[in-house]
Amino acid sequence: MAIYPAIIHKEDNSDWGISFPDFPGCVSAGETIEEALAMGAEALQFHIDGMAEDGEDIPGLLNLEKAAATAAPRVLVPW
Repeated sequence: MAIYPAIIHKEDNSDWGISFPDFPGCVSAGETIEEALAMGAEALQFHIDGMAEDGEDIPGLLNLEKAAATAAPRVLVPW
């Protein structure tokens, strides 16, 4: 199982959003944080599967020190 960093965010009058810095364009959302995480994991799986089918390189696994050096709140999503 690989683990990639994700950014969880919420703006007024919106659902919780989730995005993946290592996978530009891979985003999802949910009404709760738990739902956003579940939908994010599904979106990440779909995104990585598509990259693999297209023969694209999959980004390397999480470097915890590098991820911790950023100020953005992050969670880890297993794939």
